[in-house]
Amino acid sequence: MITAEISLVPVGSRSGTSMSKEIALAFDAISGIKDLRATLTPLGTQIQSNSMVDILNAINIAHEAVKSSGIKRIISIVHIDERLDKEQNLDQKVDSVINKLK
Repeated sequence: MITAEISLVPVGSRSGTSMSKEIALAFDAISGIKDLRATLTPLGTQIQSNSMVDILNAINIAHEAVKSSGIKRIISIVHIDERLDKEQNLDQKVDSVINKLK
């Protein structure tokens, strides 16, 4: 399982400092990718897949969706975790930390 976090910053939005319209376009676009789970968070989108190609495709699709809104510049921050020693999805990663809180 490969997990990742994508954070897009559209630069030059016509709606002032709000980015929600462009982020909604990006999230909607990647939500349709088969075998990819996407979870929206306040500062990024968490995704998981068994395929690195799907992860990288999601980043590209998110960029294309934001560009379709007329944005001329996008800054992206991407974290990818490809764990090879065991299978662990996003929920299991969070549960692991919560179980250690006491």
